[in-house]
Amino acid sequence: MEEKKRTIRIIEWEDLDKKKFYSLGVFMTMTTRATVYPFTLIRTRLQVQKGKSLYTGTFDAFYKILKAEGPRGLYRGFMVNTFTLISGQAYITTYELVRKYVSQYSSNNTVKSLWAGGAASLVAQTITVPIDMVSQQLMMQGQVGHLSRFKVKPKIMVATSKSKVTFGQTRDIVVQICAADGFRGFYRGYVASLLTYIPNSAVWWPFYHFYAENLSKLAPSDCPHLLLQAIAGPMAAATASTITNPMDVVRARVQVEGRSSVIATFKQLLAEEGPWGMTKGLSARIISSTPTAVVIVVGYETLKRLSLRPELVNSRHW
Repeated sequence: MEEKKRTIRIIEWEDLDKKKFYSLGVFMTMTTRATVYPFTLIRTRLQVQKGKSLYTGTFDAFYKILKAEGPRGLYRGFMVNTFTLISGQAYITTYELVRKYVSQYSSNNTVKSLWAGGAASLVAQTITVPIDMVSQQLMMQGQVGHLSRFKVKPKIMVATSKSKVTFGQTRDIVVQICAADGFRGFYRGYVASLLTYIPNSAVWWPFYHFYAENLSKLAPSDCPHLLLQAIAGPMAAATASTITNPMDVVRARVQVEGRSSVIATFKQLLAEEGPWGMTKGLSARIISSTPTAVVIVVGYETLKRLSLRPELVNSRHW
């Protein structure tokens, strides 16, 4: 009996009340993005700058942006980025459905998580890349505006709606991308994104379940499963971030600087900054992924428990 308590039972797609799952899921996704967005912006600026021309690290960037641009500077492009709520819902739906499909052929949890995580990322990135393309250009305005291909038109700030200013800047960027590259411009860096996020997602889920299961074997039998999962999430995120960071640096440069070749960008980065160039933004990525992973794991696992079909509520140990 004690052994059963230690085993973390995964809540599968067929166990969920879908109406609850989607309505609560939107709130969870929005909260998560708002929490970690400043570190996403910092990571992008660190990856795109040449060497340490402006920021020496994550905390230096945070301080300088806050001082020069104020709190709003940490949320440049956030309003546009909220459209990725669609991709968030697409991600979790694809993950759960592919996991269910793969379970017909394999009962191995690692296999199910690997395939489901990779497929979910493919679908989500197809939706996210055009939104990221615009939001990243907005992130690069301000102190590092000279590093961006596209510039927002300077506006005289009057006492009008802030949303008009935000979406006026967005329109500037969208028009410039269309004029320079056409529709394909919104998918610049798509291949680099897939090469970054598909492995990241495919690796994260198996490691998450691996760490959670092993922690459950070490923990007391009455230890809350949610606590163990909250610890396993950041561990999996740090592992996945370290493995995939080189491609994330390349992806950021391809999208922000308008490069067309992933391989050429990789070679140039290696030639100019050496192997250490591949670790740029890694600390910001791990710092942002740690709270992100905690929020996502606690939010997602709580979401699934709250969305359980009524007859299954008492069958899961928290």
